[in-house]
Amino acid sequence: MPARVDTLLTNAILLTMDDQLTRYEPGAVAVQGGEILAVGADADLRGAYAAVEVVDCQGKVVMPGLVNAHTHVPMTLLRGLADDLRLDVWLQGYMMPVEREYVSPDFVHLGTLLACVEMIRSGVTCFADMYYFEEDVAKATQAVGMRAVCSQTVMKYPTPDAASYEESLALAEEFIQRWKDNPLIVPSVAPHAPYTCTAEILKATSALAVKYDVPLHTHLAETATEVENSRDEHGMPVIPYVKKQNIFDAKVLAAHCVHIDEGEIYTLQHHKAGVAHNPSSNLKLASGFAPVTKMLEAGLHVGIGTDGPASNNDLDMFEEIRLAAFIAKAVSGNPTALPAQIALSMGTLQGARALHIGHLTGSLEPGKKADLILVDISSLHNQPRFKHDANGVYAQLVYSAKSSDVSDVMVNGRWLMRDRALITIAEDGLLAQAGEYARRIDAFLIQREQSVLSKLVAIGGAQEVESFEVQAKAKIADPAPILEALQKAEIEILHSRHYHEYDTYFSFEDASQGYIRYREDEFIDKDGGVSNVRYRLTLIGQARENRFPSDVLLSRSRFIAPASHSLRFYREYFKPARETFIEKDRLRWRVLYQGTEFYINLDRVDQPDLGYFVEVKSRTWSLRDAENKATLATELLAFLGVPLQKTVAQDYVEIAEDQPPGG
Repeated sequence: MPARVDTLLTNAILLTMDDQLTRYEPGAVAVQGGEILAVGADADLRGAYAAVEVVDCQGKVVMPGLVNAHTHVPMTLLRGLADDLRLDVWLQGYMMPVEREYVSPDFVHLGTLLACVEMIRSGVTCFADMYYFEEDVAKATQAVGMRAVCSQTVMKYPTPDAASYEESLALAEEFIQRWKDNPLIVPSVAPHAPYTCTAEILKATSALAVKYDVPLHTHLAETATEVENSRDEHGMPVIPYVKKQNIFDAKVLAAHCVHIDEGEIYTLQHHKAGVAHNPSSNLKLASGFAPVTKMLEAGLHVGIGTDGPASNNDLDMFEEIRLAAFIAKAVSGNPTALPAQIALSMGTLQGARALHIGHLTGSLEPGKKADLILVDISSLHNQPRFKHDANGVYAQLVYSAKSSDVSDVMVNGRWLMRDRALITIAEDGLLAQAGEYARRIDAFLIQREQSVLSKLVAIGGAQEVESFEVQAKAKIADPAPILEALQKAEIEILHSRHYHEYDTYFSFEDASQGYIRYREDEFIDKDGGVSNVRYRLTLIGQARENRFPSDVLLSRSRFIAPASHSLRFYREYFKPARETFIEKDRLRWRVLYQGTEFYINLDRVDQPDLGYFVEVKSRTWSLRDAENKATLATELLAFLGVPLQKTVAQDYVEIAEDQPPGG
């Protein structure tokens, strides 16, 4: 007597996408209790199983659901917000400010539902997400019935759901604890990227992922600038740097990996990291071409992702798979590179393995979850079909088929779409809610375009260079004691420079806009000559986050951009209410004091004639760290022989503006 099963799909072109690329035509799949019980020839399974539901696939392709290996699904609500910009300007000048203003649990829930509708309709059954309020992403995804690796973002900047990285890390741990054994959701932690995280954050998130045996999702080596900055700041490229921070102790899913060499590829492979290749996003943001064929040759598990809808701007995995194959051919000059069956595997089994869930999904094999799709290849753009080449059906799916050819979607044995009709989610009302968010964000941006920051971003190259800075400054009569103290064993000098700086500050009627500083830096060599000149613009915020004893300040972030135009241009462009000019000679040291890194500036302010000042500065990313560094900064000033009553809580421009005329 035939065994009873829940569902039997028959009369299909069955692509298992297993390691042998086993296929059956006609083929059948038996599903029981959310899992695949059997796959095989149609006649064999018809004889072996009786089903509650028998589905005649009518010659459609039955294959594993597509795996979107990297995305930010709530960003459907930011689709088209800011396009044709550099990655740093797009991210830090537009995305992050809008997210800080509008991202909330409601925003995330709605954005996720919109994304799920789009992905289900295009044959995606599983995705890897990285965003804020990730628990709300998980709840919406589970309600719809999709499978996902949901990754709670951690970074050194304040985020929409956390004021500090410690808070983000705590949120991630609580999220992981609550969702660890969910049948659809794999919780994860996401240190956003090396350039938005400190070494401490990378180590802490890796330890968290190891503790709970969950994936760690991050962006690595996306742009050439990122790699260059890593070399400048850390003395090594991105992959060796994050390896040094123990990140590969965890099960890493690394998005992009565009700018990595052969040695770094083997580092990733050795540590069993997965890679998410994002062809559309990398093209749109001009990030470059990832060495995908070399990664695959090295044995890396490389999946394909759409990236977020704000940088793609869609969630169409058929488009991404096709583009991945085309790019590999164009870059190598070899039309046989990345053939269709391999590209399709990257969108299914390889993608699941990159997410470290290949044991659950990605192929149609007994024991795996019943995550599958039906694709109708009878439409005009798919015809005619040739059968002389066994791999022809893979080429047809990659090069001819479209996401709109997907007719049915099943996840975990549950139908999410039948005959192109959604079952688990109602679209009614979602678009109207999205339109309301768009109206609010439009109003915010229209007002924001009147701001100095927006104008700085608009001319390109603006980067947020520090999140917070602890700063202590004191006026001194004689620099000699400072120079003498710097020679003592308690201070380790890591680096020193000599500058002559010419600063023009623009201030505005609205003091909350802060100051724009146009700086000409002359680098002075050991013989007193000028070895190099650098021009920069800096937006300095007025706001102070906190004040500690002895006038130690915790300052807000600053934005910096190269100054590629003349001072006259910027004067006309920004239209300041006032200008203040300051000229100074600066000796600068990067030092270690009691194991903590500080910068010490010894300044002689020549115009206006303000005399000598000493500054002690250190970057910080959390209030606890700021409190510790404020205490150390005070101690360091005392060690340098500076009386604490001499400290001042003003920038040079503020001191200069307070000077009486002619003073």
